[in-house]
Amino acid sequence: MSSIEIKSFANADEVNEPNNARVEAVNVGGQRVMRLHLMPGWKWSQDIKPTVGTESCQASHCGVMVQGTICVRHDDGSEGTYSAGDAYAIAPGHDAWVVGDTEAVAFEFHGAWGE
Repeated sequence: MSSIEIKSFANADEVNEPNNARVEAVNVGGQRVMRLHLMPGWKWSQDIKPTVGTESCQASHCGVMVQGTICVRHDDGSEGTYSAGDAYAIAPGHDAWVVGDTEAVAFEFHGAWGE
């Protein structure tokens, strides 16, 4: 028999609200899926670094942007910008920040701050 599992972010399994952000997570099919809301002015090194205590984000990220723009800079200085409609994969060792005055919204399928 087939299995169907549906969960709503309106009733997320986890909700975290670090500075300038809201992260909702649901667990479906044995996977964690997150919806990130990052406010204008959000920057990993200012808003998350004090909580996790590493010099840069040490998580891997794989996701899809649905609104706004984020810039990411790796520890080696390489940089990229991704916006609504872009899929992305980011290796550990980076900083990131919201570009402009629009809230950034993304769905991530891998990675989380401090994991």
